[in-house]
Amino acid sequence: MAEFHKLKVEDIYKETEDTSVITFHVPSELQNAFKFRQGQHLTLKADIDGEDVRRSYSLCSSPEEKLWKVAVKLIPGGKFSTYINNELKANDDIEVMAPSGTFGVEVNAKKAKNYLFFAAGSGITPVLSMVKAHLQAEPNSTCKLFYVNKTAKSIIFKEELEQLRNKYFGRLEIYYFLTKERRDIELFNGRFDDDKMKVLTKTFIDIPDTSEVFLCGPEKMVNYVSDYLIAAGLPKEFVHFELFVTGLSDEDIKRAERLAKQNVEGTEITIVDGGKEFSFTMTKEYDNILDAALGAGADLPFACKGGVCSTCKCEVKEGAVEMKINYALDDKEVAQNLVLSCQSVPTTDKVVVDFDV
Repeated sequence: MAEFHKLKVEDIYKETEDTSVITFHVPSELQNAFKFRQGQHLTLKADIDGEDVRRSYSLCSSPEEKLWKVAVKLIPGGKFSTYINNELKANDDIEVMAPSGTFGVEVNAKKAKNYLFFAAGSGITPVLSMVKAHLQAEPNSTCKLFYVNKTAKSIIFKEELEQLRNKYFGRLEIYYFLTKERRDIELFNGRFDDDKMKVLTKTFIDIPDTSEVFLCGPEKMVNYVSDYLIAAGLPKEFVHFELFVTGLSDEDIKRAERLAKQNVEGTEITIVDGGKEFSFTMTKEYDNILDAALGAGADLPFACKGGVCSTCKCEVKEGAVEMKINYALDDKEVAQNLVLSCQSVPTTDKVVVDFDV
């Protein structure tokens, strides 16, 4: 069941001209349910002009801080980000789901690891949480951050990052790249490309000595940098990423078009959620399990409905489905029959999916 809790906005401020940072007050009776690991996100819900709108935002605080903070960048035309940046105020109430997500790895105070982070724009939010957590809890670990923004003024959490660099001097290195401003050192102008990566992997990055790499930002950047590092010798299992999808690939479009023709009329769907079963028959009004279940009256967790956040993840117990797109689940999860219900089109006459995963 999609359980939301009404939380009070303890503080909200403008980090940059188009980004608001919100701190939620989590009462003592909910703090156990709201425990989180660095890299996880919160799903927020609000009624905007009579519409139930939900979005997921990464926590930018670390578990050690015992704070629940997210940063929301204004997206032109974005209903939820506009509401957050233009209307939400301190002391307002907003509905929030307990933290979820699998981005990140466990901290281990006994190990000394060398972490690399690549972020662009608001992709810094989960990265900041992870940087703080690993530096705080692993006294012998180091972090290097390569961070792309348009201009110096648009750098989210610039002041906090500089404070962290001073606090963990020698253990945290930060390199800023700007795409709309030029600086004297050419390396730091523009996005990552082959010339930059050659310099970075020769001068700043020791591939054999790298323990984990985390990337968060646009799909094109994440795919390019991860592919480059793997080709340079970094084991694939060391690479972890979270995407901001800016557009569908030709392959995604063709798959979506093919699945749109799939006949789902009459498919028997059984939902297992909270240990209870809910069954219904799909109609041609819907082409994915999540929307069909919601239309039939089910109360299920979801946020983006775009195949990115994994809030609607479930396990296929019987039958088969095919996902239109998948930007959230890795190969291991897919092999375990996990799917994104918002993208899952039934390909058999009967499907049973379990949300208790």
